[in-house]
Amino acid sequence: MKLIIIRHADPDYAMDSLTEKGWREAELLAGRISSMNVRDFYISPLGRAKDTAAVTLKKMNREGRILSWLREFHAPVLDEKTGRERIPWDQLPGDWTKIREYYDKDYWHTVPVMQAGHVIEEAMRVYEGLDEILKEHGYEREGEIYRAVRANNDTIAFFCHFGVKCVMLAHLLGISPMVLWHGFCAAPSSVTTLVTEERRRGIAYFRLSSFGDISHLYAAGEKPAFAARFCEAYDNEEERRD
Repeated sequence: MKLIIIRHADPDYAMDSLTEKGWREAELLAGRISSMNVRDFYISPLGRAKDTAAVTLKKMNREGRILSWLREFHAPVLDEKTGRERIPWDQLPGDWTKIREYYDKDYWHTVPVMQAGHVIEEAMRVYEGLDEILKEHGYEREGEIYRAVRANNDTIAFFCHFGVKCVMLAHLLGISPMVLWHGFCAAPSSVTTLVTEERRRGIAYFRLSSFGDISHLYAAGEKPAFAARFCEAYDNEEERRD
């Protein structure tokens, strides 16, 4: 079985839609995805993800299913220095890397600031939602692996967001989402792919074969958006900071 997790194209956050560049990215993405034999499409209820998916679905004359748990991960935490709320994947490296629990898949959410933000409750919503979809497709969670009750070579696609995608990957691969949130970068319209490994009958594990692939943009000469990145060097004033 193959999972394709797609981040929405370049966003216009104010309008919860896409920028002009984002619509170009969505068209290029549609050309890529439409060549695949995708069985089912699952979509975030937020506009930027729905708009991205709509281009592909129109090209393929298909429909997708909206899933509430695929919306961008929403569990704001309090910035202890400023007193303001932050998304949990936007913490300064000099701060979060000092806390060893953040690196542990079982204890990352026990850090006081995460407990106060009820982050694990939101993560559980994602874990359970993902497992329910996988169960519908024949793969049932059992501990850290999946039982291939109805093993298959189907491909299913998710149109969603960076934050929630990292939580999905954390659940499938047994990794702290903090490490994925802060150590990985997925540009808008990027494609992340996982394929089951079933070397023993009935036992499946998801192996990541590509993360944040934007080859469809490079092939068309379209530069990736900077939306997923922060300034590469501190003195790069034209690049994003906070």
